[in-house]
Amino acid sequence: MNAWANGFHLGPYILESPLGAGGMGEVWKARDIRLDRVVAIKRLHGLHSARFEQEARAIAALNHSNICQIHDIGPDYLVLEYIEGKPLQGPLPMDEAARLAIQMCGALAEAHSRGIIHRDLKPGNVLVTTGGAVKLLDFGLAKFEATPESDLTKTVEGTVMGTAAYMAPEQIEGRPCDARSDVFSFGAVLYEMLAGRRAFHGMAAVLRDDPTPPPALESVVLRCLAKQPGRRFQTITEVKAALEAAIANPVEKLPSIAVLPFANMSRDADDEYFSDGLAEEIINALTQVAGLKVIARTSAFAFKGKNEDVRRIAEALGVTNVLEGSVRRAGNRLRVTAQLIHAADGTHLWSQRYDRELTDVFVVQDEIAAAIVGALKVKLTGKQATTRPYEPNLLAYEAFLKGRHQYFENSPESFARAEEYFKQAVATDPPWADPHAALASVCFRIGFFGMRPPNEMMPIARDEARKALELLPSEPVAHSVLGAIAALHDYNWTEGGEQFRLAMASESLPPFVHTSYALNYLLPLGRFEEAIREQAKATAQDPLNPNGPEAQAFILLCAGMYEPAIAEARKSLAFDDRHPASRLKNRTAHLVIALSYFFQRKTADARVSAEEAFRLAPWNPLAVGLLAGLLALAGEKDRSQKLIATVHDMMPTGMVMYHLVCSEIDAAIHRYERDIELHLLGSTMLASAAFFKPLRASLRWPKLAKMMKLPTTAA
Repeated sequence: MNAWANGFHLGPYILESPLGAGGMGEVWKARDIRLDRVVAIKRLHGLHSARFEQEARAIAALNHSNICQIHDIGPDYLVLEYIEGKPLQGPLPMDEAARLAIQMCGALAEAHSRGIIHRDLKPGNVLVTTGGAVKLLDFGLAKFEATPESDLTKTVEGTVMGTAAYMAPEQIEGRPCDARSDVFSFGAVLYEMLAGRRAFHGMAAVLRDDPTPPPALESVVLRCLAKQPGRRFQTITEVKAALEAAIANPVEKLPSIAVLPFANMSRDADDEYFSDGLAEEIINALTQVAGLKVIARTSAFAFKGKNEDVRRIAEALGVTNVLEGSVRRAGNRLRVTAQLIHAADGTHLWSQRYDRELTDVFVVQDEIAAAIVGALKVKLTGKQATTRPYEPNLLAYEAFLKGRHQYFENSPESFARAEEYFKQAVATDPPWADPHAALASVCFRIGFFGMRPPNEMMPIARDEARKALELLPSEPVAHSVLGAIAALHDYNWTEGGEQFRLAMASESLPPFVHTSYALNYLLPLGRFEEAIREQAKATAQDPLNPNGPEAQAFILLCAGMYEPAIAEARKSLAFDDRHPASRLKNRTAHLVIALSYFFQRKTADARVSAEEAFRLAPWNPLAVGLLAGLLALAGEKDRSQKLIATVHDMMPTGMVMYHLVCSEIDAAIHRYERDIELHLLGSTMLASAAFFKPLRASLRWPKLAKMMKLPTTAA
């Protein structure tokens, strides 16, 4: 290969000065002596020239004002239009970003119409001329990027070329790409134009994270960046139309609100369940209103008793409005005060005091919700309303609130108390759907965590969920419970998928339904990318719930993404331990960290976290099995055997982990077969986990997979 230099003659072209170089070639400014015009010549090194020659000829036929033209092609070079301009940079005002983006859409539409996919759309491949026009470079050609972020990635399907932070998930994974892959990359570029920063930092983030919303054009950008191609705009022409509509009809961001726990002003401190329940009922009513962003209970209640400034609360929760209030009960009388505050300046948008009979509690809740909708000027559409579908009797309502209060305490004892209260509510008012769904949920959790045998708890959970749906067919919690039981307990993946589909169709979906779908259905099927996205949705609704990063950490662990798993688990541990949702977080967070270290062969670090996981949750069989295995590896046989003795009285899943840590695969397979026969739900979740690969490589695995009705091939 001859070295190029200033003055070098390349046919009718004379090289004048280098413009840039990268891993696959170099670009020079040159002069075409025949036409006396300046051109850019790109030389492709080695095999790369043959790779793109045929496509380059097709692109040369493109004729669009926003596409850099190809003038000529040689044996190892391309002659391109020379452009005076600068690479695209942000942040830009919305109007300017949209104007340039619409030009980009036009260029991409021309290419897509001829079956040409760009595959490397990024700011560096978009020039803005001195006249303010866009010019797209490198349609499907070599990628000239010398920065660390632009590494070429390998997949099992072959070599994937592109810049990691802008590639669509299917491109990263080596799956087939089409025009929708360019839509994703376009969304990443548009995000950077608006925000002045990247939507993603590398491949893992593209696959795992949902970006924070951009400052403008949020709906357009986030739809472009959907992980699944089917959820994006299907053509770049649709994107262009959406941008044009957004410019013609700009809309304000959705109003948003956090309902803080109401202060209990009653003489009896035990009435806190009632004040908390009142606030949660208002949250539930507001979630029925389209066009209003409502923060979930767990995050809103994170500030309980902390006397934080409203502005800081609103900033932490990402809302513009906060509702706070107080409740006083005295005999059969009820006094409720409420005030809606605009967080930016602390002004009161609305306030009211209600002095009513206790039996009027439902009217008060509905009036508060309706007043908020009016104050925030949210337009109700269709059948949406802030009133309840069923008004229960007061005794059932109080039992239900007490049960829910215990449920959110997150401990084995509180779950048992919640179960009893929900049973009281069901017995007192059988036609009310909510206690049936809540009882189904708590019974499922008791069985899932092994607090009582799954075969005892799952029939109760199933029956109560079905009763809830007979009374309220759209109830999402009941559908999600049935979906989890069908998948993890019955191994009926078709029924599980259908029940979760029905659950996800709800217009007001509680965040934990996203989590249930991720952990109890997608995870055991090995659909890790989808599971990560579903959990991200739950976290967006409930950003201060420590169970969110804990669940995400577990998904990442099972996906074999050990360092990201550790990072997410540490996010969970960073939450204030006084937060009620934090009380069970250590059950999984320390365990995830320990397992992530162990499977990276960092045994000493794994031992430290495993000891902590066992100290905080000695009833967790996975924590016991892991620590016992680590002790055995360290030669501490006596303590290891004592721990194993406790596992025998618990779920045998702990023994699967013990044998796996000790590399006793046949013994682990034997124990896992027992787990499957006993229909232990937590065991099914692990079937596709990366760290179970030694089990799936066993000749005995096809039998186990068949028992769970999962694919029999090892992965």
